[in-house]
Amino acid sequence: MKLTWLGHSGFRIEIADQVLLVDPWLKGNPMFPAEREAEAVAGATRILLSHGHGDHAGDAARLAKAYRLPVAGIPELVHILGAEGVEGIDFNKGGTIRLGAVAVTMVSATHSSSFGSAGYAGGEAGYMIAGEGRTIYFSGDTDVTADMGVFEALHHPEIGILCAGGHYTMDMARAAYAARTFFNFRTVIPCHYRTFPLLEQSAEALKAGLPGVEVIEPEVMVPIEI
Repeated sequence: MKLTWLGHSGFRIEIADQVLLVDPWLKGNPMFPAEREAEAVAGATRILLSHGHGDHAGDAARLAKAYRLPVAGIPELVHILGAEGVEGIDFNKGGTIRLGAVAVTMVSATHSSSFGSAGYAGGEAGYMIAGEGRTIYFSGDTDVTADMGVFEALHHPEIGILCAGGHYTMDMARAAYAARTFFNFRTVIPCHYRTFPLLEQSAEALKAGLPGVEVIEPEVMVPIEI
């Protein structure tokens, strides 16, 4: 399994027979080196979107059409992109889709979601991504929720990719609280931070709040093998 941060909340996840681009905001992302787009997208099998905000889904139509990549996500957002000529699979919270040897289950998040002039883009979500005998929890944009206890009971994720930048989502301290209260992660990777001065710039508070858990501060386009 290989996880590569694309900056902000974007990840390239190589798992089993799939290469998933999760919230791949490349064009306009101040953290992503534009000249490495082809490398980031090479071999991708699908785009997975957590919600409609521009820093998550704003580049999805361009990438989907340029690289012939289908998307998957909540119905309203997939239908908006479909009107732009993008192929997609729509599903909803609690639903699971099979992508080859990988199972992706949409779970709840608490945030907001809109897509440019189209307005309402369905609800915000996170994902459980299961393959190779392990499960990744991608939180999407969210605060701490009691639902996380249900996620652990049903999915037992070993790896948590958690938004942790504060202001628009939970911050590092709240992400640490969520991880130690509701989950039994072996590995936690923070995201949605460092992109702008408004967001947290360090994961030290996350590390301090999770003794015994491997907290990996990712670097853009540097693969993490787990």
